[in-house]
Amino acid sequence: MQNERNDGRPAYAPPPEIPVKEAVEGIRLDFNCGLRVSFPKDGGRYRLLFRDLDSGIVLYCMDAEPGSMVGSFKRYYTRFGIEIYRQGDPDTPIFAHDLDLRDRDVLIQIPQGALGDAIAWFSYAERFWKKHKCRLFVAMQPEIAEIFKKQYPEITFITMDEAARLKPYATYRLGLFFGGDTDGQPFDFREAGLHRTAGLILGLVGDELADEPPRADLSAPRRIAEPYAVIATQASSQCKYWNNPSGWREVVKHLKSKGLRVICIDRFAEYGSGIVFNRIPWGCEDFTGDLPLQERIDIIKDAEVFIGLSSGLSWLAWCCNVPVVMVSGFTDAVNEFHTPFRVQNPRVCHGCWNDQRCEFDHSDFLWCPRKEKMEDKFECTKAITAKMVIEKTEEALAWRK
Repeated sequence: MQNERNDGRPAYAPPPEIPVKEAVEGIRLDFNCGLRVSFPKDGGRYRLLFRDLDSGIVLYCMDAEPGSMVGSFKRYYTRFGIEIYRQGDPDTPIFAHDLDLRDRDVLIQIPQGALGDAIAWFSYAERFWKKHKCRLFVAMQPEIAEIFKKQYPEITFITMDEAARLKPYATYRLGLFFGGDTDGQPFDFREAGLHRTAGLILGLVGDELADEPPRADLSAPRRIAEPYAVIATQASSQCKYWNNPSGWREVVKHLKSKGLRVICIDRFAEYGSGIVFNRIPWGCEDFTGDLPLQERIDIIKDAEVFIGLSSGLSWLAWCCNVPVVMVSGFTDAVNEFHTPFRVQNPRVCHGCWNDQRCEFDHSDFLWCPRKEKMEDKFECTKAITAKMVIEKTEEALAWRK
């Protein structure tokens, strides 16, 4: 995970400087970004033991110096147990505590940034709340929180600035941790998938990890009387685009031949970097603009079909109960929510995002780790034909009926 947002501010609010729960003899502890224990400067000498209660494994056992702060390396959900002994008396703990989130303030942090990431990760927040019966606070981008607040009255939505002033019992940071990091996440996100990695960070298992989109407000009256399709063609990196030069034009032509209006709801009509810029398809209706997400939901929810990429608006469409045709080559199916209308060509180079040998470069708009020459890049989606997308679109339209 990047430590900073695009505006240079930290991606996460810091935990309280001093652990919030009093233990004994001036010792304090909490579970904010792992288990943390602080010892008073004028206190005695103690032996500290951390245990993983689910496996029984001792994670840490060592003498603690006066004035020291000891913390676990693992920051994801672990059912920690802690025991504190006086140094020289290893038989009888003077304090013991097992992690228990019930009726306690717990903070989940979803860093500001990509729309799709935030929707994907938030999909597990309610399941975490139901499992632990805690008082749950979720810090996330206000514009994204706004589309969920009414549907989740049991969750308190706050900003990162408000999170910095909170003194919760436990904090969990959701995100993608790069470089093979297994301290912020139990499994490499490339193996787990974009959304399920959040469930794993939160300690969810089995059926708790199943695909379940967050609830959005779908109550607005229909805005467009005629039958229509919605498309979203722009993305934050060229590898996410459908790079077949005639693909979108042919699909738009096909949809219009079936009597459907074709509405493009991208944020930008043109987007790119350097000398590479992408324009929304010829023949679609330009509904682009930096508009509130609820307005996007109000359009998507009544569409016959949504066609998009492995990008934020596809995740938003996932919340709208419409069939989603997802065109993606650089990710494998494990990365996104399941849709029976996914389009990928496995006969060519594909899946670099989920390849643990490939490290994504956020600064390179033209990132394509397996192809060096420009003419060879993005084979994964150049080889997705309009025929492939049209066939899946027809399946989606039939499902809608």
